[in-house]
Amino acid sequence: MPLSAPQRSGLVDQVIGQLSEAIRSGEWPLGERIPTEASLAADLGVGRNTVREAVRALAHSGLLDVRQGDGTYVRATSEVSGAIRKLAGTELREVLQVRKPLEVEGARLAALARTDDDLARLRELLDGRDRAWADRDMDDYVRIDAAFHQAAVEAAHNSVLTELYRGLTEVVVASVAAMTRLGLPHPKEEGHRGLLAALVARDADRAATEVCAFFDELDAHSNLS
Repeated sequence: MPLSAPQRSGLVDQVIGQLSEAIRSGEWPLGERIPTEASLAADLGVGRNTVREAVRALAHSGLLDVRQGDGTYVRATSEVSGAIRKLAGTELREVLQVRKPLEVEGARLAALARTDDDLARLRELLDGRDRAWADRDMDDYVRIDAAFHQAAVEAAHNSVLTELYRGLTEVVVASVAAMTRLGLPHPKEEGHRGLLAALVARDADRAATEVCAFFDELDAHSNLS
């Protein structure tokens, strides 16, 4: 896909979009060095600072690897695969250790505070998650699974807990992606449906137990990495 000059509004976002597409389409293959900052700026008709910001954003999401004095290389072809490369082993276990108490307490509170709209949202996400699994669409599966965990915490209707958990969004997605790479049991056997049933029944102890069991299973998997 040839690069084209973006519109003047939202330049950085538009450049990010074009560079991302060049990566995803295979125009810039995995492991290859991309054109220089000066070359990209000339091709796109934007300033080098705009290109630099876009490259920095893609490096942060794991798609690009900036090597000082050597150039910038394609590190991954999607945000999910980039997240997997950025998170594994000891760091993954540390993320799970932080997620567990937040999600356990979130489940306990959600069992008492959830609304019918919360339950409908959780059912919708689980159904979409199962479809993505059946279709082997792992990017969609990871995105929806992370959204389910976020929605379960939000069902507690505790603004402080919600904001704390939102601050972990990037590492939550990364940890889901990393666990998917390690090989998960079938989604219906993971406890997500059990958590939903506990929330429907307003059973706080069962909700907390379901989440604990889920994270114990994840911890066992992470120790195999």
